[in-house]
Amino acid sequence: MSASRLHIKRVYDPPSAGDGLRVLVDRLWPRGLSKEKAHIDLWLRDISPTDPLRKEFHAQPEKWEHFVAAYRAELKKEPAKSAAAELLAQAAKRKVTLLFAAHDEEHNNAVALRDLLNA
Repeated sequence: MSASRLHIKRVYDPPSAGDGLRVLVDRLWPRGLSKEKAHIDLWLRDISPTDPLRKEFHAQPEKWEHFVAAYRAELKKEPAKSAAAELLAQAAKRKVTLLFAAHDEEHNNAVALRDLLNA
């Protein structure tokens, strides 16, 4: 897949015409954001890290490499595997923007997901 078709953006940033398909890849809905303001085309909850992994990483962000390895393993199992296939199918057709709510723009599940899918 072309790396130029898969982008990331904070869900709280204003949507733009260049976003393409806007896909929320978080397990939880972003705090304080209405569905109307979010402009989300697709919510792929199943592609997000499981609750235990998400909570572990949130408590220990210094374990980024461990998080990415564990997330990679989760993406190989259902239901994440099917959600990843759906995302890749969409990205084969058009630009896709992965939306996330985390404050850390360099260490979050959307960054890991983009990098893992582009690998």
